Parts: sequence; C-alpha cells; structure tokens
Amino acid sequence: MGGAANILSSPIEYLKGVGPQRGDLLKKELNIFTFKDLLEHFPYRHLDKTRITLIREINPQMDFVQVSGILLNAEIVGNNRMKRLAATLKDASGELDLVWFQGVNWIQKALIPGQPYLVFGKISFFQGQPQLSHPEIEPITPEKTEHRNFLEPVYPSTEKLKARGLGGRQLAKLTHALFTMLGEKDIPENLPPSLISELKLAPRFQAFVQIHFPSSPAHYEQAVKRLKFEELFIAQLRMGLIKMQRHRFSRGVVFEQVGELFNTFYEQRLPFELTNAQKRVIREIRKDTGSGKQMNRLLQGDVGSGKTIVALLCMLLAADNGFQSCLMAPTEILARQHFQSISALLGALPVNIRLLTGSVKSAERKKILTELKEGSVTFLIGTHAIIEDKVEFKNLGLAVADEQHRFGVAQRAKLWSKAAIPPHVLVMTATPIPRTLAMTAYGDLDLSIIDELPPNRKPILTVHRYDRARHEVMGFIRSEIGKGRQAYIIFPLIDESEKLDYENLMKGYENVKAWFPEPRYYISMVHGKQTNEIRDTNMQRFRDNDTQIMVATTVIEVGVDVPNASVMAIESAEKFGLSQLHQLRGRVGRGAEKSFCILLTGQGLGREARERLNIMTATNDGFKIAEKDLELRGPGEIEGTRQSGALNLKLADIVQDRQLLETAGRLALRILENDPELKLPENEGLKNYLKLTAGKTPWSKIS
Repeated sequence: MGGAANILSSPIEYLKGVGPQRGDLLKKELNIFTFKDLLEHFPYRHLDKTRITLIREINPQMDFVQVSGILLNAEIVGNNRMKRLAATLKDASGELDLVWFQGVNWIQKALIPGQPYLVFGKISFFQGQPQLSHPEIEPITPEKTEHRNFLEPVYPSTEKLKARGLGGRQLAKLTHALFTMLGEKDIPENLPPSLISELKLAPRFQAFVQIHFPSSPAHYEQAVKRLKFEELFIAQLRMGLIKMQRHRFSRGVVFEQVGELFNTFYEQRLPFELTNAQKRVIREIRKDTGSGKQMNRLLQGDVGSGKTIVALLCMLLAADNGFQSCLMAPTEILARQHFQSISALLGALPVNIRLLTGSVKSAERKKILTELKEGSVTFLIGTHAIIEDKVEFKNLGLAVADEQHRFGVAQRAKLWSKAAIPPHVLVMTATPIPRTLAMTAYGDLDLSIIDELPPNRKPILTVHRYDRARHEVMGFIRSEIGKGRQAYIIFPLIDESEKLDYENLMKGYENVKAWFPEPRYYISMVHGKQTNEIRDTNMQRFRDNDTQIMVATTVIEVGVDVPNASVMAIESAEKFGLSQLHQLRGRVGRGAEKSFCILLTGQGLGREARERLNIMTATNDGFKIAEKDLELRGPGEIEGTRQSGALNLKLADIVQDRQLLETAGRLALRILENDPELKLPENEGLKNYLKLTAGKTPWSKIS
C-alpha cells in the first residue's frame, strides 16, 4: 500500500501545469490539496464529441453542439471594446454564425476561409438566430476524423479559477497529466474479489480512468456504478464497525427488573391503551437495557405518535432498578411542557421530579443540585442546563434527548461523562427521517420507529386557499371559535433581516386584530424576539383558553400542546419547507374534535412550491412527506443530517441511488457478521483501505 499512499498524497502544486500560485487557488476554491483530491474531483458531465449535428437541426433545447462544414469568412468587425471576430460556417443544410470577443487577431490568423473545419461550442441565440460564441475550431484532416470517438470531461470550477485559466475543461488537462503518472498499483483494489464478481463491478483502477476519460457511455456507466457502490459500501462498513464495537465493548448499566413503579403506572395511570408500535419499541428498549451493553437508540415517531409516554415508561424502568434519569429538551418552553405533562401523568406515584432550565433562580438551583447529587431526585427534566459541569448525578442510568437534531454530538457526549458507566441513551425525533437516510446518517444508532398514531387521533383535513379567499378563511376560523375552539395563525420568517421579519409579523398581527376585534376575541402573540417570560405568559394564556387565537412564527413548531386548538392557518405557506409545514400542522388535531390546516398563498406559485402544497393536502403521513422532502431538497437540507458527516458523499446520492445504498448496507452487514475484525485474507484490502483513510471522514461517532 506504501506506493499508493505516496504518489496520491503528493501536494497538488507538484503536478505538472499547477505550481504554487495555481496550487493555492485549487486549495482555496475546490479543496484540492493533493493528487488524490484531484483524482476524486469528478467531472459533472462529458461532452460527446462523436456526434455531428446538422446546422438546420440546431434548436433552443440544445446545450453544446458539434458541427462540421466549410468556413466561408472570418473578419474582425467593430473597434476598441466592441471589437470581435465574426465568421460563418456552412454545411449541406445551412449556415451558422461564429463569434469571438477575445484573442481575435490570433484566432483570425489561424483560420483559412474555404477550408473544412470541425467546430464545437455552446449554443446561444442572437435575434432568433443560433450562434456559437468562443467555439473551439480545428481543421478537418484525414487522421483527425478517424480518432473522434471520445467523451471529453467537464469539471466543476469557479469564477476565480476560470480567470486564472483553470476552467472546467482546463482541469481535464491536469487530470490527464495525473493519469500519465499513475498505474494500477497506485489505485489498488479495496473490495473483496467475491463481491466484485457477485455484483459484476469494474476493477477499481479502470473505474477511475473511465469516470474521467470514458471510452464509451457504457464504460462510463460501469465506472460510476463501481465508485458509487464503493462509497456507500465503505460508509456502511464504517458505521457497522462502530456499532459492532459498541455492542461488543461498551458496558452499560443493567435494568434487571420491571418493578412496582412501572407496573403501577402501566396498570393504573396510563391514559390510553398503547398502540402495537409503542409496545414493540418498549420491548426493544427493554431488551437493550437488560443486555449489559450501553443502549444508543434513535426513536422516530410522527407528531403525536406518543413518544413521550414511551420515554416515561423507560424512565420508570430505570427508577425501578435504582437509577436516575434525565430528559433534555431543546427549548425552555418544551422542557417546561414535558415537566408539566409528566408530573400530571405520574400523579401521586412516589417519584421526585425536578425542572432545571436557565431561568431557575440560584437558591432553587442549589437545592436541585444537592438533591441530584444525593440521589433523592429521580427524574431531572431540563434544557442544555443539564449538561453544565456543575450538574452531578448520584447514579444516572438513562438520558433521553428530545428533538435530537437540536443537540450536537459534543453536547450529547457530555451526558456520557455524568456517570462512571455511560448511561443508556434514547434520542427522540418527530422529524420523520426516511429509513434510507436514517440508515446512512444515524447508522451507529439502533433505530426504533413508532409508525401508528393512537386510535383517538382524527386525521387533519388540509386545504390550500389563495389570498383572494381570505374572507372565507377568516369566516371559517370565526365559526370554529364560535364552537368554543381555538386557532393558530402562523407567519413565516422570510427575510434575512430580523427587523423586516418583525415588521411583517406586526403587520400580520394588526390585520388579524382587524378581523377579530376585542373584546369579542383575544389574541396571544409569540415570536423569537420576546423574552422567555413574555412568551411563556402568552403561551399559557392560549393554553388556558384566555385567548382564542395564537399569532406566531415557527417558534411553536415543536411541542406546544393545546388539545382545544382545531384550526391552523399558515400564511405564505409556499415559503415553508415540507417538513416544517408538517411539524406545524401537528400542533392541531390533538383533541377529540375534527381539525383543519389551511395553507394560504399568493397566486404566482413555482412548480416546486405547488408540489409541496399538493403533497401536504394529499397526506398526513410524516414518513411519506419526509421521503418527498428528501427528493425535492436533497439530503443536505433535512435537519440534523447536515452535521452528520455520514453524508459526505462525493458521487452517490442517497435518494437516486437508494437501491445501491440498500445493497451496500446488506453486503456490509454480511461481511461484518462473517468476519467482524476483517481478518480473513479476502478482506485484507478492505482492512488496509480503512486504515489508510481512517480519520479522513468526519463520522459522527455518537458514543
């Protein structure tokens, strides 16, 4: 492996044609530091230079064309800044204008009217007529026509690089120079031979050559498949190794018994019969916490699927075995809400439950910290305040994190250090992540899914209305309030400027007041610029039904639970992402009444916005919505995956290459089950490759 590491790890400035100045630019602009980085800077398309188009066939749908014909003329026209070289090419079907604005004297000298030329360039239209600006042009000679069967790569570049003569096509020259220095030993095979033959994959060295300089479209396809598979397979293998290490070596506290607290709550205090999905998840958690290994589980469930009850039952299980639990929420509002709802659910059960947030006064805080250390606090619920160094537990056995994407890896790791044996970890999210993405992004967490809603939840009716129907929408909200219900009216945060957003919200608030005047109606307003006290007071008033309408920004996206609210109107709904619309909609439909979500928009909607609204009105299923969101926006936008490292894929796309991803996951698992330490001779290349690239990928090692 030595040679491979050496030549590919050479600094990029040592490549012929680069040098120090261009080298610095490549580093700054494209993160190309070494030969290996250039090798993995893949072309985003190839120009097919084998096709010759007739001039008559050129149309606006075409991008690049290659034509062949006789050059009729080549004259310099205009002067000073308007100086250009204009030429005409003629084939059997018609004539085409060619124009150059730079290097005109030099190009003109090289052209001979009356000679046949091959011309290649990007099509543009001037006054309805096609023309080629700055085309490549070369004389047709007998030997030239014989060797024209190749696809030329075009690479991603930037304006700064283009200005220094390193555009997409110049990068091809550098890559070509690199390949003249490389042999098969420099790009050794890293997959087991049995896997290559089973999937009929191209050899690794050939795949790299053909993805850059394909000898045919079929060879290119094979190269792409090979390298995409390799990327996904190695990612899954790393994840699998992390997970297996954890399952084999990470000690965890053991919850041996299901005791009195769990049983009493289950039999006497449970407000409704658990769904089969909830029961299944509790069994999975029960198995993990009894195994002697540390649990790291991601619990996914749609809005309102009953994740909190599952978390509470797990906390009671910990308490029955003599351990403390903590539940961490991303905001003070949500932490307080968890505290209130869990206290109410527990009733008179002998559990000491405390709330710790940033606004707890110092005397009270001191008292909580002492009780925690002595072990008299059973459940601690709070915000990031829980992970401060001052907070010490006597014996923390379970840590629950709600809305997992709001907590970074480093913050979660702080919880681990709160106990001699790391506590079990349950991470909850109501942002449904498609299984494909969860496998890749959170492959080192075990996944549990609550995929059914409690029987008392009625589906929410979602409709799309244009602004011109505002009168009817407001009339409908009035009639719901007349029946004793409440409504949310949500405004988007659109501008980068907080000031403008605040002005938009205030204008919206005044409009709502005009439709719903006091003293007949009262309105709460909640937004991010308020102090916690004001926001909490306004929320509480709405919760207590002192106000019938809540005007808010997306602050209420997570965790406001008002069963009496039956209408959600979302202003400028086209400005929200799908997952966000779905999260907002989940604030209604929490009581026994029929609930409604009204998406209000202006007239001029783009295709993607229209598609988002159609999906929202067609389904309430968060997982279907997440799949669609992934297709529309790509993986980088789904919350929480941005920092997850596992998605640092150069070639593969987990939406379009889903089948390849699933195959890679299955085969990675198969190899690890047969050879967990990759000791077999056929896995030696794999083991060496993992060692060579260790630490080069920002994996989110969660535990």
